[in-house]
Amino acid sequence: MDRTAWSKRIMQECCLCPRNCKVNRRKGQRGYCQETGELVVARAALHMWEETCISGKEGSGTVFFSGCNMGCVFCQNYSIARSKVGKPISVKRLARIFLELQEQGANNINLVTPTHYVPQITEALDMAKQEGLRLPIVYNTSGYEKTETIQMLKGYVDIYLPDFKYMEEELAKKYSHAPDYPAYAKEALEEMVSQVGSLKFDEKTGRMKRGVIVRHLVLPGHVKNAKAVIRYLYETYGERIMISIMNQYTPMEQVKDDPLLARKVTKREYERVVDYAMELGVECGFIQEGEVASESFIPEFDGEGV
Repeated sequence: MDRTAWSKRIMQECCLCPRNCKVNRRKGQRGYCQETGELVVARAALHMWEETCISGKEGSGTVFFSGCNMGCVFCQNYSIARSKVGKPISVKRLARIFLELQEQGANNINLVTPTHYVPQITEALDMAKQEGLRLPIVYNTSGYEKTETIQMLKGYVDIYLPDFKYMEEELAKKYSHAPDYPAYAKEALEEMVSQVGSLKFDEKTGRMKRGVIVRHLVLPGHVKNAKAVIRYLYETYGERIMISIMNQYTPMEQVKDDPLLARKVTKREYERVVDYAMELGVECGFIQEGEVASESFIPEFDGEGV
């Protein structure tokens, strides 16, 4: 299908993500992501806290989009995920933001929770490239994606940075109301790896130029799920991808009464997951050391750069 026709149709009966809400976002209807057809951004600035090959010393040019198709009960970016903050902008302004981040010295353009805005993002990237955008594009996603939507990003995205949250359907249902998450995440990841191929880095700087990094946020009390995710990723893709094992889970106010989610991941829990990955033979990836579970690592969504 022609890209323009696809963009028009899909926003009128939105099925960009596995939720398949079928609402007419062009007429102001809101689906699960809580967003209409209006483009809303909460922050656009250099971000220093991604994986080292993404942020580098200069920072990743990160654009945080408002709304999210996941709605995880423990969400670390709750204020933007549920569309509580953000500024409506035009596609032309988004293209300009990309160029401004490049002028600030960003290593890449990092699109965070972008799924529900794919038509506008690709249009903005076309505009920005015509005006000199030359940075790698990072697609930073929950992993809850439809293959058809990822296919529309071919030629636009250089680095895919998806989460792989759950291998357990019951856990996906309990925390994200998405029992089909594992199935969709597997299919989407296969398409991502097929598109961008093997890992490529700048030999001088060590910055990633192309490839896939899959993140798994270890949740308190769920070592079994974490091990299952890592086993699947390694046995399926080996060293064709990088695996980032994260211990930065931060208990937020909305889960203060949950017996597990109200606490941080213990040092022992995280060590068990990392040790398991090493036993499997995982060598290509990232682990986090020290105390990183803190709200200080969550940026202020104050409209900076928008």
